[in-house]
Amino acid sequence: MPELEDTRLRLMSAGLNLIQQALSIFDSDLKLAVCNHRFQEMFGFPDELVRPGVAFEDIITYLVDRGEYGPVDDRDEAIRSRVDAARAFEPHYMERRRANGRWISVEGAPLAQGGWVAVYTDITEVKLQEQLLKSRSEELSGELLKHAERLAQANRELAAANARLEETKRELVEMEARTRLTTEMMPAHIAHMNRGLRYTFSNRRLSAVMPGRPRDIVGLGAPEVLGSAFDKIAPSLERALQGQDSVHEFTDDDSGRRIRVAFTPDRVRAGPITGVYILSMDVTEETQARAALAQTRKRELAAQLSSGLAHDFGNLLTIILGLQGRLLRTPDLPEDVLEIGRATIAAARRGGVLLDRIAHISGHREIRAAPTDVEALLDDLNMMASPSLPETARLRVWIDGVLPPLMLDAGAVQDSLLNLILNARDALGNAGGEIALSARAVRDTWLEITVTDTGPGFSEAALDRGLEPFFTTKGGEGSGLGLAMVYDQITLCGGTVRLANRPEGGACVTLRLPLRPVAAGQASGMVLLIEDSTEIREAVRAMLRDLGFSVIEAASADEALQLAELPGIEIVLSDINLPGETSGLELARHLRARGLKRLRLMTSLPKGDPLRRAAAAEFQVLGKPFGPAALQASMMETVA
Repeated sequence: MPELEDTRLRLMSAGLNLIQQALSIFDSDLKLAVCNHRFQEMFGFPDELVRPGVAFEDIITYLVDRGEYGPVDDRDEAIRSRVDAARAFEPHYMERRRANGRWISVEGAPLAQGGWVAVYTDITEVKLQEQLLKSRSEELSGELLKHAERLAQANRELAAANARLEETKRELVEMEARTRLTTEMMPAHIAHMNRGLRYTFSNRRLSAVMPGRPRDIVGLGAPEVLGSAFDKIAPSLERALQGQDSVHEFTDDDSGRRIRVAFTPDRVRAGPITGVYILSMDVTEETQARAALAQTRKRELAAQLSSGLAHDFGNLLTIILGLQGRLLRTPDLPEDVLEIGRATIAAARRGGVLLDRIAHISGHREIRAAPTDVEALLDDLNMMASPSLPETARLRVWIDGVLPPLMLDAGAVQDSLLNLILNARDALGNAGGEIALSARAVRDTWLEITVTDTGPGFSEAALDRGLEPFFTTKGGEGSGLGLAMVYDQITLCGGTVRLANRPEGGACVTLRLPLRPVAAGQASGMVLLIEDSTEIREAVRAMLRDLGFSVIEAASADEALQLAELPGIEIVLSDINLPGETSGLELARHLRARGLKRLRLMTSLPKGDPLRRAAAAEFQVLGKPFGPAALQASMMETVA
């Protein structure tokens, strides 16, 4: 408030005027910012020279012309030299005798904001006492007098130095506060350890990079703070203490995050190494993206290498099948020749199947992450897989904890899990047993899905090479592409696959996928719902309203096109099969051309239906029947 500011200025001015010393403050442009009455009285300045904004050069000119500095040979040079000295902003202390015979001390110090402050003290009485002591103390030696003079001078310089040190200390405290604030805002942990591996500095971001660790760690030892992660970085710490810079990446077992740590020795010039500077960053998302990119490049290379071979091999198989077919149609062939012909045809057809699988692995595949209800996905998987299991095998599926809707390529995940369940079925054989599938969140980093069985488990060779294409332990019955396809799909999604044996017996395959929840928030907006079945339309409308959406309805594509002109429509949810000549897919294409972006389709068509496949290639498709959770997952925006 102006009144408060005016009061503050008057108080400051009154306080400065009570000081017995003269004081002036000039800004970085050498303009007078403030001075007290003692400054004007000491040098006899007129009023116009003590107003804020007066140039330092004008004040010096006035003093030189009055003889303040004694006789000068060159007036302009005397003024210029003093202005140049002031512009340098160097701290100084000096004593000089004025033209009126009085002595003053001048102490100047630069300011952090620019400019400088000067304090002028009348030390005439001190000088008179020194002269009196000198004239009346003939018994004192000359050396003692000189020492007293030097001591007095040193005391005054020491007082000036102390004032400068206090100002420097204040600036350092401010600098340290700014530095700490800056480091605490960084998305990384910055720390320092001494040679005893105790933390001497931390920006208190360790718990953000590695969840579960303490926030305030200064004074604590590295093994105590890092736990199981310490053993993974101990070699790098030792190398840093020996003077070697290094960067190390590891997976934190407790949180599942991928951590990159840089180690820099703390060496003072050429002296000994006193500790280690450490910079830790969470690079989990970068690692996931890097793994997906690497797998994509592998697929592209495999496609280039296999495309020509597959083409020629396919032609050869076609010729073999044709020739063998002609041979088998020859009358009166011996039975052994017929058997050879039929075996040759079976082998050629098996080669064709193998070519299809190679094309599936190496061909282009685009990952389509969409909001997915994991519980509904696993329920569907249970229904699909259970009929293919013998009566002696039992499938158990459960979720450990509660999982929100996640961004997943549901097709890739479901295909991979079905493949693993069928592999487990084959491993159980006629003896039967149990197949267990569980899902859980690993902190906020991974969705972990584990498939186990009670069979014989993996052999050593399978543990080592099981994810390689064409490796199989099934002899002639297996293609060796099942686990390789699982590895390919999960890696493309940015995840990992791990093979292991259970301590109690049986195999264990662990899939980890990036845990990316659908963006949280209250559902809102207007939905245009198109469904020709009145019962289904009413049920979906009720679910949408329970989720917080406003709903307008249409029973056909023509009616929907008219309603789509209304303002405020944000989302369209349409059945694929609609009465009339326009399908839901064609309707969605029309509305997309009009600028609507949030388009969803729903259908009861099976996944293999050509129309459903065509729709899924362009839009999100929600399979019927569905519940509120699956509907919410489909309707929410994806995570950026």
